Amino acid sequence: MAQGFLPISKQDMEEQGIGQLDFVYVTGDAYVDHPSFGHAIISRILQAHGYTVGIIAQPDYRDRASVTVLGEPRLGFLVTSGNMDSMVNHYSVSRKRRRTDAYSPGGVMGKRPDYAVVTYCNLIRQTYKHVPVIIGGIEASLRRLGHYDYWSNRVKRSILLDSGADLISYGMGEHSIVEIADALNSGLAVGDITFIDGTVYKSRNKEDIYDAIELPSFEAIREDKRAYAKSFYLQYQNTDPFAARRLYETYDGKMFVVQNPPAKPLSEQEMDDVYALPYMRTYHPCYEKEGGIPAISEVKFSLISSRGCFGGCSFCALTFHQGRIIQSRSHDSIVAEAQQMIQDPDFKGYIHDVGGPTANFREPACGKQLTKGACPNRQCLFPKPCPNLKADHSDYIALLRKLRKLPGVKKVFIRSGIRFDYLLCDTKHDFLTELCRYHVSGQLKVAPEHISDAVLTRLGKPPVQVYRRFVRAYEETNERLGLKQYLVPYLMSSHPGSTLKEAVELAEYLRDLGYMPEQVQDFYPTPSTISTCMYYTGLDPRTMEPVYVATNPHEKAMQRALIQYRAPENYDLVYEALTKSGRTDLIGYDEKCLIRPRKPASGTSRGGKPAGDRKNPPRKKKTIRNVHKKQRNEHKL
Repeated sequence: MAQGFLPISKQDMEEQGIGQLDFVYVTGDAYVDHPSFGHAIISRILQAHGYTVGIIAQPDYRDRASVTVLGEPRLGFLVTSGNMDSMVNHYSVSRKRRRTDAYSPGGVMGKRPDYAVVTYCNLIRQTYKHVPVIIGGIEASLRRLGHYDYWSNRVKRSILLDSGADLISYGMGEHSIVEIADALNSGLAVGDITFIDGTVYKSRNKEDIYDAIELPSFEAIREDKRAYAKSFYLQYQNTDPFAARRLYETYDGKMFVVQNPPAKPLSEQEMDDVYALPYMRTYHPCYEKEGGIPAISEVKFSLISSRGCFGGCSFCALTFHQGRIIQSRSHDSIVAEAQQMIQDPDFKGYIHDVGGPTANFREPACGKQLTKGACPNRQCLFPKPCPNLKADHSDYIALLRKLRKLPGVKKVFIRSGIRFDYLLCDTKHDFLTELCRYHVSGQLKVAPEHISDAVLTRLGKPPVQVYRRFVRAYEETNERLGLKQYLVPYLMSSHPGSTLKEAVELAEYLRDLGYMPEQVQDFYPTPSTISTCMYYTGLDPRTMEPVYVATNPHEKAMQRALIQYRAPENYDLVYEALTKSGRTDLIGYDEKCLIRPRKPASGTSRGGKPAGDRKNPPRKKKTIRNVHKKQRNEHKL
C-alpha cells in the first residue's frame, strides 16, 4: 500500500491518479493521519479494502463551495465533528466559549461550527441532493436517538433527522464502515441498507422493522421526563453487541429511527491490523506554517493498548460508544509501534502512555463476555466487584516490561488513568509495586471523584473506603520502595446527588487532607450518559428514584468553590454556601474552620480579635509533599 497522506485537493488526486474518489470524508478536526484520530482510522481501513478516500478538513461552514473541492464522490460522503463533540469542544460547562481548540491549526478556536455534523451535512445537501451521506464519530454516535441537549436545554431529535444524513455508523465503526462501503459498491441503494450492525437508519414503514423493541415516542420523551428516563435505560440495557435488541423511536407516528445492535468487538488480530495501517503519524504538512496541530503532542509518543471499559461510571459515555467489552492489541503489535516511534527524531526516550480508556484493563471482565456479552442489569465493579470478575494484571505487566527493555526507551509512563478498585481486586498485588517503581514520575493522578457515598452511588463509583484503602496501599508501597511519590485526586462538583451538604463534606475532607486541588471538574451534562439523564429528569434511570440535581448556575458555582475554599476569589461563594447549608460552625478561627469571618470596615474582625492577629495567621496552601507526609503519619497511628 502506498505511503503518503490522503488527497486533500484536486491536485493531490491527479498526482495519485484518482479521477473520482469513492468517499469524501468531511471532518471538524484538522487532518491528522494518526491512529488516535477517528478520521485517520476509518479512511485508512477503507483504503485497505480498496476504496479511495479524500479528506476535507474543517471546511468553511459559511461557504457551500467548501465541501465541493474534491468533487462528487462515487459512493458517498462521510461526516464527523472530529474527536470531540463540537459543543464540548467549544464551550465550558458554564457555557462560556473556550479560547483554544487543540484540534485546529495553531490551536485557533472557531474553525468548526456549533453542532458541526448537522451543519456540514446541510452544506453537502445544498449541492449534492442524492449522494449518500453517512455520519459517525462521537457527536453522531451519542446523539443517535432522541437526546437531552444541555446547550439548548431541550430534548432534540435524532441527529439523523436534523442532519438529513442517510445512515449513522455508531461506535468505533471499523466493521460497519466496510460493510456500508461494500453494500454501496454493490449497487444497493442507501435507503435499503438496513441490516448492518452498528448503524442507525430511518424508515417510513413500520412493517419493515422486525424483532425490535419500541421505545417511547419522541413526543413522549420531549413532554414527560419519566418517559425520557425509561427510554434512556432501555437504550443503556441494549448496548452490548451479543445481547442487544434492535430499537426504534417514532416521530409524529410517521417516521421511525431504527438502531441496529452494536457491531461485534474487534478480535486481537483485527485490532493489530487497524494499528498496522500506513499512518503518517502526524498532521498534514499544510498546517506547518500555522503552528501545527497541538493535539498531536499528547498522542505522538503514546501507545493505545486497548479500548472499551467495564468501569461503568455514570458520567461517562463509553458504554454507548466503545462498549463495555475490552478489546486489546497483541504485545507484538504494540512493541512494533513503539519501535517505530523510537525512530522518530523528536523521540527523547519517554513513552508518555500505554493504555486506553482505563489503562489497567487489558482483558474482558469475565470469560463469558466474548460469547454472551456484558450483563445488561449489573455492573462489573459497582456497587462492589462481581464474583465473576477476573482481576489480573499479569499480561499488562509483561507488556510494560517488554517496552521498558527496548533500546532507546528511558521511561514508560501510565497517564491514561487506572481503576484503583480493580487494582485492589488483584490478589497478587504485584502491579502496584511495578506501577510505583517504574511508571510514576512523582505524582499519580487518580479519580475518586467524591468522598460522599451518597454521591459516589450516583456516580457509579466505589465507596470512599475503597479509595482510602488504595491511598494506604500506595503510600505503603512507595515507603517500602524508598520513593517519594504522591497522589493527585481528581474531584467532581455538583454531580447529581450532591447537595450543598455533600459539597461541604468534600471540603472538610480536603481540609483534613491539607490539600486544595488545582483542577476541579464541574459536572458537564454531555449526551448519552446516565448522569445527564439524571441531570435532566431528576430521576436515576436505573431505579427511577428521585435524585437531587443542582441545576442553578449559582449553586453549581458554590459547590465548585467549596472544593477550592482557600482561593480568595471564592470567599463570597464559600461564605454563602456555608450559611445556606447551616454550617456556619465552619466560619471562624478554629483549625477546623474553612474560612475566617468577614472583616468589618474597622481594624477588628467580627470575632473581636484584631485583623491579622498573629495567633491566627491565614493558613498557607500546603504542598502536595506535606499533604502526603501528614497522610503517612496518620496511617502509622
